[in-house]
Amino acid sequence: MEKDKKLKESENLFVIHSEAITEAYRRAVREALLKHKQAGNSVVIARDGKVVILKPSEIDV
Repeated sequence: MEKDKKLKESENLFVIHSEAITEAYRRAVREALLKHKQAGNSVVIARDGKVVILKPSEIDV
């Protein structure tokens, strides 16, 4: 019973802070893409259900 209560509390925290979590995620992804581009590294993404490798010049940040 106590475990279920703690799980529900943690789920509520994700709901309450969903906007901040989403924004932090977006910033982190942008920063990672920027670092890859600056270092001259390619990145792998999914586009239209397919795996695509982007060259550094193709990374849009």
